[in-house]
Amino acid sequence: MNESFKLVDKEGLDRILTRIAHEILEKNKGSQNLALIGMRTRGEFLAKRIHEKIKLIDNVDLPLGVLDVTLSRDDVRTRMKQPEVSVSDITFDINEKDVILIDDVLYTGRTVRSA
Repeated sequence: MNESFKLVDKEGLDRILTRIAHEILEKNKGSQNLALIGMRTRGEFLAKRIHEKIKLIDNVDLPLGVLDVTLSRDDVRTRMKQPEVSVSDITFDINEKDVILIDDVLYTGRTVRSA
């Protein structure tokens, strides 16, 4: 059985990201004291898109960074032969900030535990 279907289209993904941005703002009672950090690599792209949505919704340019936890994962030796390590890019102070970590995988939690 070789069935192909589309889980979500471009417009659907845009609606999902808009809703996530609204949820972040609602749960934190606005954008005060917030910072977004995308988990390298694909979480970085989602973080940028959510960052833009929040900018449109709340008219604020939140601090945005990128975190690479490749070597901190608990499966680094078993899953990867030669891990590709990139540079984290967090150019703001995270002390006393409410940091929202954004990743593209929600299944195992390995990446967020490493972060």
